[in-house]
Amino acid sequence: MPAGTSCLHPVAEVLVHLVGEWSVNRTVRDLADGSEGRFTGTTLFSPLPTPPLTASEEGGLLHHEAGTFTWHGVARPAERTLRFLPGAAPGTARVEFADGRFFHDLDLRTGRHETDHPCAADLYRGEFEVYDADHWRTRWRVGGPAKDLLLVTEYVRAAQGPPGH
Repeated sequence: MPAGTSCLHPVAEVLVHLVGEWSVNRTVRDLADGSEGRFTGTTLFSPLPTPPLTASEEGGLLHHEAGTFTWHGVARPAERTLRFLPGAAPGTARVEFADGRFFHDLDLRTGRHETDHPCAADLYRGEFEVYDADHWRTRWRVGGPAKDLLLVTEYVRAAQGPPGH
C-alpha cells in the first residue's frame, strides 16, 4: 500500500477509472527458493481499436504493458496485452487475454476485488485494491505442481486522473 494510505477508494466505473498511462513496479517472488525478480515499465489503457467492435466490446479498453523484467540478474524486455471489456454488472469489467480467452472479472466498486483464474495445473488467486484515483495494487498468488509465486504490482497514474477525479 502506498505510504500514507489507509483506506480503500471505491471506483464506480472501472473502465473510466483505468483510462490513461500508469507506471508499473512489480516484484515476483518464488516462494519455493526465495528468488526475486522485478518488472518496471508502463501500462497504457486506451480505447479498443475500431472497427470492428461487437456490442460486448463497446467502451472496452486495450491494456498494453511494456518494460523490463529482471530475473536472476538478467534484464529482458517484456510486454503483454489484455482486453478490458464492460462486465456483466454496471461499472465492472471482464478481462480477457489478447486472443479473447477469459482471464477474470473485475469489480472495484468497493475499492477491492478478489478473483481466481485456473490455468492448466496452476491456480492464480488475485487481489485488487484501489487506494485513491492515482494508486492501485494487484497481488497474484500462483500455485501449482511446479509454481509457488507471489506477484505484487503497484500502479501509479503517470498523468492527471480521468474526468471527475
